[in-house]
Amino acid sequence: MKTMLLLGTSLVMLVSASQALAGSIFVTGHDPDFHALSTEGPNPSGAININDVAIKFIMDPAFNTYVAGGNQHFLYVECDTCTVPGGHVNGALGITASAGGFPAGTTFETHGAADGLATALTQLGTKYSAIVIGSDFGGMLTQAELDLLNAASPGIISFLNSGGGLYAMAETTPANNGLASSGFFGFLPFLVTTSPVGEFETGNTVTPFGASLGLTNADINGNFSHNVFTSTGGMNVVDIDAGGEILSLATRSQVTSGGVVPEPSALLLISSGLAGLGGFMWRQRHRG
Repeated sequence: MKTMLLLGTSLVMLVSASQALAGSIFVTGHDPDFHALSTEGPNPSGAININDVAIKFIMDPAFNTYVAGGNQHFLYVECDTCTVPGGHVNGALGITASAGGFPAGTTFETHGAADGLATALTQLGTKYSAIVIGSDFGGMLTQAELDLLNAASPGIISFLNSGGGLYAMAETTPANNGLASSGFFGFLPFLVTTSPVGEFETGNTVTPFGASLGLTNADINGNFSHNVFTSTGGMNVVDIDAGGEILSLATRSQVTSGGVVPEPSALLLISSGLAGLGGFMWRQRHRG
């Protein structure tokens, strides 16, 4: 019985350690960097809330060790030297439009492949407490940025496992007007996506988990999705489309190239269950 109780205690200690080092990740098929601009409707207030919720999630000082240490700067990734084609916007403007929801004092820098992105990625955890990756349709993420991000995957995963945060928006194929053509979300190699077929602006639904983050159905409808996720990689589903396809995922977990490990809350349930079982068996042995 002492072994059982010690096991429960060990798991509680593991929960504490995991929570301190859990990466905060939010990925979405929406492109709220585009729709947050009032000129790009039809639901800029919903897009602003998606951005605010996602960035608050990845920069929560209770989980992001760098923000807790006083670093409230994040890196925003898109091509900031490219000519903006039709159907796209400078996504940094959409992030700025959402600034009312950021933690006080937060600032960000934008870097693309031709403007210091390779160097900036080596500064995750020192200069930057989180990384926000713009959409490649709506926003201005090009293949050049995506290639650098994917090549930096081991470092990004290490950064997350040290308590950093990551928020990434829609990535779709050129046939759907995307600026990238391959390796979508390759910086988190366990994520698998596809471009949606016949997607609509209505009929999307926030899950109970998504609602717990502060999102509503009114936020996600009217904000088109340019990719869907075909697996979760162990993450929590935030919202789905009318056909049940996954539009957004989020988690606070340790990360591997194959997916995420159980969240601290799940480990807490396990440890609580074992501790409760230990107590029950102790009482059984000492009854009478």
